[in-house]
Amino acid sequence: MRGAKGPAVRICSLLPSGTEIVCALGLGDHLVGVSDLCDYPLAVMQKPVVSRSLIDTAVLSSAEVEAKMRALQETGASPFHIETALLRQIRPDVVLTQDTCAICDPTADDVQQALVGLQPPPHMLVLRPRTVPEIFASILEVGQAAHAEAQARALVASLEARVHAVATRAAQATFHPRLLSLEGLTPLVAGGHWIPELKTLAGGRDELFSPGCAAQRLEWHTIRDYDPDMLLITPCSSGVQRSLDELQTLAAQEGWWDMQAVRQRAVYVIDHVYFSRPGPRIVDGLELLAQIVHPDLFHGAIPPDTVLKFALPAGDTCAPEALATHFQPYPAGARACKV
Repeated sequence: MRGAKGPAVRICSLLPSGTEIVCALGLGDHLVGVSDLCDYPLAVMQKPVVSRSLIDTAVLSSAEVEAKMRALQETGASPFHIETALLRQIRPDVVLTQDTCAICDPTADDVQQALVGLQPPPHMLVLRPRTVPEIFASILEVGQAAHAEAQARALVASLEARVHAVATRAAQATFHPRLLSLEGLTPLVAGGHWIPELKTLAGGRDELFSPGCAAQRLEWHTIRDYDPDMLLITPCSSGVQRSLDELQTLAAQEGWWDMQAVRQRAVYVIDHVYFSRPGPRIVDGLELLAQIVHPDLFHGAIPPDTVLKFALPAGDTCAPEALATHFQPYPAGARACKV
């Protein structure tokens, strides 16, 4: 890495979580490049785009995304295009990448190939957190690479204190419901990595998966037989509206209306960014989840336009294609989402 010191370090982040970490450290002005998936905070969308996804999840259905991914994998092609010429132009000192998911962001292998011949070679920092403590460790790694160790330690200490506060209060609950979260609907995918841990910290239970495990595809009968008390729908790379558009695939399944979560109307659609990005906002996601699981203990943690709750009158059913129309902003009185 070049001999840049302190705030002079030029950072290129090719994943949203890395970008959010950099900005949370107060180093947003030193971002010289991002990916087209980096959208928070909003100012980063004005940065040069170095990496672009070849699959537009904003316009394709989950089934169409799955088909395109399969086609690319069969040819050995990456689902991302990295602008190597732009990389040479912006000359970063540090490049942030990951190797947790080959679908969500460019992998370390993709980035390594793009950096071949770049002189002087930047420091490629591969972020690979799979648990909440590892997310915090990755923040410290970014801080070290950016010569912002003090800021990173302060940020992590603040985040750890918030996690401790949630876990301590949630432990006071007399009932810890069984939670199931879906990271994909077509195909059905259960959230892994830090997601099982978040459920426990928020005062729930996950009896299917352990912290750090990979996301796993599920058969419908596994979900039906598990019969969770609460069902959380948070498809990766999917906002609330897109998730709503695909809910009919669940309602069409055998036994949907007999599930405990459905009978109790404890089905929630949640913006994925609070769970799919292993950065500082994962703690926002924990606080949000804690309010969903234990609204008697937690308040004010759910931002507007973030969570919808199934609100069809108890005992009623509807056609699968009408299911999305029976979700309302949560908590009651929150600003309405566009549905």
